[in-house]
Amino acid sequence: MSRHAPPPGRRAVLAALAGAALGAAGCSGTTAPAARATPSPTPELPHTTPWRPGPGEVEPAAKRRAVRLVEAIGAWPTGHGGPAAARSRVSALGLPPALVGQAGPLLPPADQAALQVVFAQYGGILSRSASVLVVCRQWTRRGAALTPGGTTVDVRLSRGPHGWTVDALRPAHPGPPARSLPPDTRAALSDDRITLPPAAVADLLSGRVHISVTRAMRALARTYRIGVSVVRSGHPLDVFGTDRPSDHPRGRAFDVWRVDGHPVVDPATSRTLIERFMRDAAAAGSYNVGGPVPLSGGGAGQFFSDATHHDHVHIGFRA
Repeated sequence: MSRHAPPPGRRAVLAALAGAALGAAGCSGTTAPAARATPSPTPELPHTTPWRPGPGEVEPAAKRRAVRLVEAIGAWPTGHGGPAAARSRVSALGLPPALVGQAGPLLPPADQAALQVVFAQYGGILSRSASVLVVCRQWTRRGAALTPGGTTVDVRLSRGPHGWTVDALRPAHPGPPARSLPPDTRAALSDDRITLPPAAVADLLSGRVHISVTRAMRALARTYRIGVSVVRSGHPLDVFGTDRPSDHPRGRAFDVWRVDGHPVVDPATSRTLIERFMRDAAAAGSYNVGGPVPLSGGGAGQFFSDATHHDHVHIGFRA
């Protein structure tokens, strides 16, 4: 009586199949092809569109000049990064190439960059000089790494016989993040009814924005969806054309360029909406509310309107 061997285990079967495959390869005299490493795909930058001034703008030519310069410096195709290429792009606009030396974070080392201007807001507009705050998002690629970022640039212009020219660039410098933040600041950063551009996010993360600002943002966001343009950095140190310190660099003000999806500067945006928003900003504690609608009431000087604030609502605080 013969005895049957136990059936081979799974490992034995796999080993036998592997051996058979190797034997077949040896008999045929061929070698199995080596596996090829799949190269990492080059990430694609987001699609961007050139910014254009809409209806209702005060001195649109000044904004257009400022924006074109920022777009020329802050975006480039593969192989055209670095200061020398940026100077060539600026020169093609008929502007001084030396402005590239003032670009700061707008010109990081990268193989490729894309830039989208969120909004161009006046930091000040006079008959022969202007400050245009160009708020932008930027994406850079180095090798296979895609990095989102952005900044706000205070572009200083003067008007000559041939139109507006750029005299200086003053990019935002928000400072490093704080180790801890007040609860209201953390809540404002996470509120999906408050849209903050990169420099404004960095301002809040720095911990150098007064709590009255973030509390007012949250209070207004309970009623409105707000698009913030500027908080602290990237704004002129003084009220433009004066020697009076601005509340912005001290972290005691913020500007709103869009309310419930409607640009403040657009004449099609309901003036009733803007008036109500300005009054609600005052009710949230602001002593100084400026915008395109001249309002009565409030405390002495609480509401104001001028050409600079035709495109946004300024909301300032004493402390």
